[in-house]
Amino acid sequence: MSIFQTYVRNERQQQLINLVERLGNQALKRIKQAEEYAQLPKETVTEFKQEKYFSLTLPKAIGGEELSLYEFLLVQERLAAADGATALSFGWHLGIIKELAEEQPWQPEIFDKLAREVAENQVLVNRIASERATGSPTRGGVPQTIAVRQGNDYIITGQKTFSTMAAVLDYYIVSAYVEDKDAVGSFLIKSDTPGISIKKTWDTMSMRGTGSDDLIFDQVKVDQSLLVELNKKANPRKAKGWLLHIPACYLGIAIAARNEAIEFAKNFKPNSLNTPISEVPHIQQKIGDGTKVNAST
Repeated sequence: MSIFQTYVRNERQQQLINLVERLGNQALKRIKQAEEYAQLPKETVTEFKQEKYFSLTLPKAIGGEELSLYEFLLVQERLAAADGATALSFGWHLGIIKELAEEQPWQPEIFDKLAREVAENQVLVNRIASERATGSPTRGGVPQTIAVRQGNDYIITGQKTFSTMAAVLDYYIVSAYVEDKDAVGSFLIKSDTPGISIKKTWDTMSMRGTGSDDLIFDQVKVDQSLLVELNKKANPRKAKGWLLHIPACYLGIAIAARNEAIEFAKNFKPNSLNTPISEVPHIQQKIGDGTKVNAST
């Protein structure tokens, strides 16, 4: 039995595992492409959209599957075992949509419009908050991205870092210092809004496929109604349960590494042995169970 079956409790969860296994295996074929270009392949995004993956955490009444936190983490772990960068990237979208649907922090008409687009068109969303001067937004730094009121609009200027999926997102939820409110707020901005550009800065050894480049906002005009969140103080955001998608993702990566090590041990036979190294006791112990490795592991 696969290790991923251990926590499957019912037929619905089995179907979810089957879905992410199929999609993950497709994404796996493009890892070389993703790492070469340091960007999430658009073909992968298209395949997930065709399977209505991006609406999984929406309520059923809106057209989603209303994934529980348990189910969300289950699919994250399985997808990450195939492609960690894809799992981490899409996990942000699913988690954000789950939080917005459950906590309803926005004006209903704004969220309802976005939710319909997610359900019908599978639009992809992420928060864009990190900056070089402030570091992680969870620590409460005031953004250097500035929103200045101009009539019924806001003009937004600034540069964001670590913008996961920057090139394939349909919407950005962008944090900025809102001058006329003397507060930190977030704006819902379509990715094709004039004045937005991507600066290719993502050059890491790992998670290259997340395409976490810089986003530049140069006098970007947005309607005042798209100021969707406002905090009088730049307090660090409280931890959310859906953020467990991150450790779930890394658990999936660890399982994939374990499986790869097992396959290597089962097939590698140095000329000093008559059997693969999987038969050597201390190798078996390192793998974790002290018994022979077999195909069902």
